[in-house]
Amino acid sequence: MTGGKFIDFDNLAQDVQELIRASIEVRKMSYSPYSKFKVGAALRCDDGTISCGCNVENSSFPVSICAERTAIARAIADGKRKFLAISIAADTIDGVITSPCGMCRQFLAEFNDIPIYLTSPTMTNVLQTSVADLLPFSFKLGSHITT
Repeated sequence: MTGGKFIDFDNLAQDVQELIRASIEVRKMSYSPYSKFKVGAALRCDDGTISCGCNVENSSFPVSICAERTAIARAIADGKRKFLAISIAADTIDGVITSPCGMCRQFLAEFNDIPIYLTSPTMTNVLQTSVADLLPFSFKLGSHITT
């Protein structure tokens, strides 16, 4: 990761705290009988609404869907196309905050560079980063690198 900073939850703006709380709450709805790894995502749309999603696993593992993509798909189904920020809540692994998988990073990049707030269910520290920080040189319609 090229950037990001840890911020104490209490020092975040109220709208960001609300987004993080929503990701913590939807995480409880996760269907993860195989990995037991619950993830929740809350996506702030440009009209102020929040679209939530959780991971949904399947015995045929590639069929599973991550929380981030669930939240975006739900927002798209509700007619939303512009997003302001996303919060993702998952357990830490060996004390390290969990970040989106590569597929989710590319999925997020489709909808522009937005702030990403990563946290564990304790919400003690929040890592603020962005799509561009997590996926520099993302593939986008009309984007290419020339020499």
